[in-house]
Amino acid sequence: MNDGLWPALPYDGWKDTYATLHMWTQVVGKVALALAPPLNHGWAIAMHLTPRGLTTRPLAHGARTFTIEFDFLDHHLVIATTDGDRRSLRLEPRSVADFYRDIMATLGAMSLPVKIWPVPVEIPDPIPFEKDTLHHSYDPEAANRFWRILVQIERVFTAERCSFVGKSSPAHFFWGSFDLAVTRFSGRPAPPREGPAFMRDAYSHEVISHGFWPGSAPILEPAFYAYAVPEPGGLKAAHVRPDAAYYHPEMSEFILPYQAVRTAGSPGASIQAFVQSTYEQAANLAKWDRAALERPIPGDTSQSSPLR
Repeated sequence: MNDGLWPALPYDGWKDTYATLHMWTQVVGKVALALAPPLNHGWAIAMHLTPRGLTTRPLAHGARTFTIEFDFLDHHLVIATTDGDRRSLRLEPRSVADFYRDIMATLGAMSLPVKIWPVPVEIPDPIPFEKDTLHHSYDPEAANRFWRILVQIERVFTAERCSFVGKSSPAHFFWGSFDLAVTRFSGRPAPPREGPAFMRDAYSHEVISHGFWPGSAPILEPAFYAYAVPEPGGLKAAHVRPDAAYYHPEMSEFILPYQAVRTAGSPGASIQAFVQSTYEQAANLAKWDRAALERPIPGDTSQSSPLR
């Protein structure tokens, strides 16, 4: 068992913390949305892994720049500026309403006032932040487990990007959907997509995406996913690896349960097989120009550590 690097994360055991943390990251994400430049596909507002947690990209505010980081080691939310100001809020059981009030007050006290639309996105029946007293749980051990899992997955996802020389996103964390994702692009425009502006922008070009999320309906367990937009004919029936992976018709995505990965002899190799096989099947069926988009890496040893 790989409990150290790949700890268990049973959905029922942390779903309340998950729901609260999702809303907290949305508060911080909305601050980034208000200040970050409109980089394509929402890349400027996605969060990134750090040695302590999850952080925004540097956010410009007048002549100053700041970041907001969730520290899952000491369990603080840390706001740090380029002129040396540093403040923190304790991550502990508290309502979303309290968290929202405190972070906005702290930003104001740091001369970093910002206006946001205080309503969460990408969830059913959203509750405005200032009214959300429903979500108020925080288990520090569970939050730390989730972050540790993301750290290991990010290493594998990033290593898997190395042979793809076409346009590709970094492996980054989207606070709207609460998932770690990496996306490859063929370079060809995709058919117009209905939906909100951010979705139309995200899928303006052909993509093959891979990611990990900690469970949401209809799959209430942590899992990896893979999909192509537009989905090429025949992908549903394609054979992918490892054996635990399957196609979920309701979601139109391939799914690999996290439990199958963490109990595998080599969790990293299991993720690698999933990413490689789903990409290859989707790219071949969609007739991507793989010769132009990929390159071999002679003597590649980058997999030796992440694949353990």
